[in-house]
Amino acid sequence: MRHALGFGFVCGTAARRVQRDSTIGVFGKRFTTRMAVQAESLGNKFKIALLQVSVGADKQANLTSARKKIEEARANEAKLVMLPECFNCPYDNKCFPEYAEEVPEVGTKLGDFNPGSTVEMLQKAAAEHSLYVVGGSIPEISEGKVYNTSVSVSPTGTIVAKHRKVHLFDIDVPGGIRFMESEVLSAGNSLTTFDVGGMKIGVAICYDVRFPELSLLLSGQGAQLLCIPGAFNMTTGPAHWELLMRARALDNQMYVAACSPARDPDGSYVAWGHSMVCNPWGMVIAEADETEQIVYAEIDLERLREVRQSIPVTKQKRSDIYAVTVADS
Repeated sequence: MRHALGFGFVCGTAARRVQRDSTIGVFGKRFTTRMAVQAESLGNKFKIALLQVSVGADKQANLTSARKKIEEARANEAKLVMLPECFNCPYDNKCFPEYAEEVPEVGTKLGDFNPGSTVEMLQKAAAEHSLYVVGGSIPEISEGKVYNTSVSVSPTGTIVAKHRKVHLFDIDVPGGIRFMESEVLSAGNSLTTFDVGGMKIGVAICYDVRFPELSLLLSGQGAQLLCIPGAFNMTTGPAHWELLMRARALDNQMYVAACSPARDPDGSYVAWGHSMVCNPWGMVIAEADETEQIVYAEIDLERLREVRQSIPVTKQKRSDIYAVTVADS
């Protein structure tokens, strides 16, 4: 099911909230929203696991490592696991087209897609261990374009969400790092959530987190947990990784889980690591260092409701001055 929501600041007493089925606009850009099928509840408290895996040039080795970590996390009673951005290939513009695969749409069941693919591995792992898998991201090839795409899978092995990175990582920091995803990748145009028994989970990828409008929209759609596969680097990581994750959690009074690859000092792109989970109070409740490991945290929806009730910023928004609005299609 697709819903249309838009974000724009509208000043004046006539400002109002509007909802309709259409494409959404965010400061002139147009998006759609992907929502998935409702599924079995995880309960008010459940454990999540962030799989901070090492990623190398051998795709099959990367997939084997990821699957082993999924198995380990399930043995430790995780009900939802997340992999990092580009977990099946090096984060490198030269690698994206070479490693790119087709990615099926939401609703694709286990056995209905290419044997031996990364997506099939995620589906098999989710079904075998009866958990939700937010499959980090992988390079996707579609109609001649390459996307940075995240697939989420239910405990039955069915794809419940597909998110293409909306904001491409194009930066040039003097004395730091230059990286231009747009030289190879195309941007997605969808905001992504999926339902788990009445709880809504949002998905964004890395650079998406720098744009608070996106997480505000997801929160407005009811997201209580935002999953962010990411790969900050040694320039932006120490300065901004924790700051941004805590800010998005605090802004929207929701849990934010961010999963990075482990750091490889010899890689062409050196990831910061430090996968972490932040609570709706804006505090870090679990964090890795830079090495390969699994980070566990408890998601407590009662705590989330308590925070939202005690500081009810959502109810205190001044819709007479500003508003979240929908762009005309």
